[in-house]
Amino acid sequence: MSRELGSWQVISWALVLSLPVMLPLMWFTWPTSLEEVGFAAWASLIYIAVFSMFIGFLFCYRGLALGDIAAVGQLQLMQPFMGLMLAALLLHEMVSIGMLISTLGAVVCVVGAKKFSV
Repeated sequence: MSRELGSWQVISWALVLSLPVMLPLMWFTWPTSLEEVGFAAWASLIYIAVFSMFIGFLFCYRGLALGDIAAVGQLQLMQPFMGLMLAALLLHEMVSIGMLISTLGAVVCVVGAKKFSV
Protein backbone atom coordinates (compact mmCIF):
# COMPACT_ATOMS: atom_id res chain seq x y z
CA MET A 1 0.00 0.00 0.00
CA SER A 2 2.84 2.39 0.70
CA ARG A 3 3.88 2.33 -2.96
CA GLU A 4 0.42 3.49 -4.02
CA LEU A 5 -0.61 5.82 -1.20
CA GLY A 6 2.67 6.97 0.29
CA SER A 7 4.12 6.20 3.69
CA TRP A 8 2.46 8.99 5.66
CA GLN A 9 -0.98 8.11 4.30
CA VAL A 10 -0.60 4.42 5.14
CA ILE A 11 0.30 5.08 8.78
CA SER A 12 -2.42 7.73 9.05
CA TRP A 13 -5.08 5.33 7.78
CA ALA A 14 -3.78 2.61 10.09
CA LEU A 15 -4.25 4.98 13.01
CA VAL A 16 -7.75 5.93 11.86
CA LEU A 17 -8.72 2.27 11.43
CA SER A 18 -7.42 1.40 14.91
CA LEU A 19 -9.48 4.16 16.53
CA PRO A 20 -12.63 2.04 17.15
CA VAL A 21 -10.55 -0.42 19.15
CA MET A 22 -8.39 2.15 20.91
CA LEU A 23 -11.20 4.43 22.14
CA PRO A 24 -12.89 1.76 24.33
CA LEU A 25 -9.49 0.69 25.67
CA MET A 26 -8.74 4.31 26.53
CA TRP A 27 -12.12 4.65 28.24
CA PHE A 28 -11.57 1.58 30.45
CA THR A 29 -8.00 2.49 31.42
CA TRP A 30 -8.52 6.24 31.93
CA PRO A 31 -7.33 7.36 35.40
CA THR A 32 -9.81 8.77 37.89
CA SER A 33 -7.92 12.04 37.93
CA LEU A 34 -5.43 13.49 35.47
CA GLU A 35 -3.50 14.89 38.45
CA GLU A 36 -2.25 11.32 39.01
CA VAL A 37 -0.40 11.44 35.69
CA GLY A 38 2.96 13.17 35.98
CA PHE A 39 4.88 15.26 33.48
CA ALA A 40 7.28 12.41 32.66
CA ALA A 41 4.36 10.17 31.69
CA TRP A 42 2.83 12.81 29.38
CA ALA A 43 6.21 13.62 27.82
CA SER A 44 6.88 9.91 27.26
CA LEU A 45 3.49 9.41 25.66
CA ILE A 46 4.00 12.34 23.29
CA TYR A 47 7.52 11.21 22.39
CA ILE A 48 6.41 7.65 21.64
CA ALA A 49 3.37 8.80 19.68
CA VAL A 50 5.22 11.31 17.52
CA PHE A 51 8.72 9.93 17.07
CA SER A 52 8.67 6.20 17.73
CA MET A 53 5.32 5.51 16.14
CA PHE A 54 4.42 8.10 13.53
CA ILE A 55 7.81 9.25 12.22
CA GLY A 56 9.35 5.79 12.68
CA PHE A 57 6.60 4.21 10.62
CA LEU A 58 7.04 6.87 7.95
CA PHE A 59 10.62 5.74 7.41
CA CYS A 60 9.65 2.07 7.71
CA TYR A 61 6.93 2.24 5.08
CA ARG A 62 9.09 4.41 2.83
CA GLY A 63 11.82 1.78 3.02
CA LEU A 64 9.32 -0.95 2.18
CA ALA A 65 8.10 1.06 -0.80
CA LEU A 66 11.64 1.66 -2.11
CA GLY A 67 13.11 -1.78 -1.53
CA ASP A 68 12.14 -5.35 -2.11
CA ILE A 69 9.59 -6.11 0.61
CA ALA A 70 10.97 -9.59 1.24
CA ALA A 71 14.53 -8.29 1.66
CA VAL A 72 13.49 -5.35 3.82
CA GLY A 73 11.27 -7.61 5.94
CA GLN A 74 14.16 -9.98 6.56
CA LEU A 75 16.40 -7.07 7.48
CA GLN A 76 13.82 -5.94 10.03
CA LEU A 77 14.17 -9.31 11.74
CA MET A 78 17.68 -8.18 12.68
CA GLN A 79 16.33 -5.24 14.72
CA PRO A 80 16.00 -7.12 18.03
CA PHE A 81 19.66 -8.09 17.83
CA MET A 82 20.71 -4.52 17.13
CA GLY A 83 18.41 -3.25 19.90
CA LEU A 84 19.95 -5.60 22.44
CA MET A 85 23.43 -4.64 21.34
CA LEU A 86 22.68 -0.91 21.64
CA ALA A 87 20.95 -1.39 25.01
CA ALA A 88 23.99 -3.21 26.35
CA LEU A 89 26.56 -0.81 24.92
CA LEU A 90 24.85 2.55 25.40
CA LEU A 91 22.55 1.98 28.37
CA HIS A 92 24.61 -0.72 30.15
CA GLU A 93 21.56 -2.98 30.41
CA MET A 94 21.90 -6.63 31.29
CA VAL A 95 21.31 -8.98 28.37
CA SER A 96 20.24 -12.44 29.47
CA ILE A 97 21.11 -15.68 27.74
CA GLY A 98 17.45 -16.14 26.81
CA MET A 99 17.46 -12.79 25.00
CA LEU A 100 20.57 -13.76 23.10
CA ILE A 101 19.17 -17.16 22.14
CA SER A 102 15.96 -15.55 20.86
CA THR A 103 17.77 -12.98 18.76
CA LEU A 104 20.24 -15.53 17.44
CA GLY A 105 17.25 -17.66 16.42
CA ALA A 106 15.98 -14.72 14.37
CA VAL A 107 19.41 -14.27 12.79
CA VAL A 108 19.55 -17.98 11.88
CA CYS A 109 16.10 -17.71 10.29
CA VAL A 110 17.14 -14.69 8.22
CA VAL A 111 20.36 -16.36 7.06
CA GLY A 112 18.49 -19.57 6.24
CA ALA A 113 15.82 -17.70 4.31
CA LYS A 114 18.46 -15.85 2.32
CA LYS A 115 20.38 -19.04 1.59
CA PHE A 116 17.41 -21.13 0.53
CA SER A 117 15.37 -18.46 -1.25
CA VAL A 118 14.73 -18.92 -4.92
